[in-house]
Amino acid sequence: MSDSTNDTSLAADPYGALEKLQGAGRGSLTDAVAEALRGAIVSLAMEPGMMIDKLAVCERMGVSRFPVSAALAKLAAAGLVEVLPQRGTRVMPIVMHDIRQHLFIRSALEVETVRTLASASSDETLLAALDANLDRQRDAVTAGLRREFHTLDLGFHEILLDATGLSRVKEIVAASRSALDRARRLMASPARHAHTLAEHEQIVEAIRTRDAEAAAHAMHRHLDEVIAELRRFASERPDLFRE
Repeated sequence: MSDSTNDTSLAADPYGALEKLQGAGRGSLTDAVAEALRGAIVSLAMEPGMMIDKLAVCERMGVSRFPVSAALAKLAAAGLVEVLPQRGTRVMPIVMHDIRQHLFIRSALEVETVRTLASASSDETLLAALDANLDRQRDAVTAGLRREFHTLDLGFHEILLDATGLSRVKEIVAASRSALDRARRLMASPARHAHTLAEHEQIVEAIRTRDAEAAAHAMHRHLDEVIAELRRFASERPDLFRE
């Protein structure tokens, strides 16, 4: 079945993704509310810049104001919401300066990852895993399965990082990827996914032919395209972004 839902569109009810909670203690209730709100923010059900109605959250989730306020405080510390004096709490706009920093981290580590992998002796297990992932990416692009493609995109980069055996590097990249998740979902489109697939194919081909510099260049270009696309999107929807 084709996933025709546009990830960048607002839900008719931004609180619709929140489910009623029951039977949890105060501490675990706060965590559950925070996790539900985090999911709604990252999935863009609650879009950047949206003011959060605490009462609506309380009514939707069947909880008091305390766990909602405590959950929002946790999300503020994580940079997902911000408190505006005398106005309330809103979903944090996407901050371009932060995006650039996280992409800088990813580029430094992932470019070296593919350079190292391409320089090493040919690993048939790695290539088989990458080829299988690319096959599924092609199917997702053809069928318009946006969420599935997003998951496969994450998996593609994880395969590369796992192959290095450097768990700390993978953790750092994962943290930066997580910080970019809202921006990536905003840009999700059939055209962007087709371009991403082509960029992934170039990376794998360079690894297959053991061309370290070509692999590094392909990964660098791939990540550069993310920021270029994001700048284009920000020019169209400046209300969602902050420099």
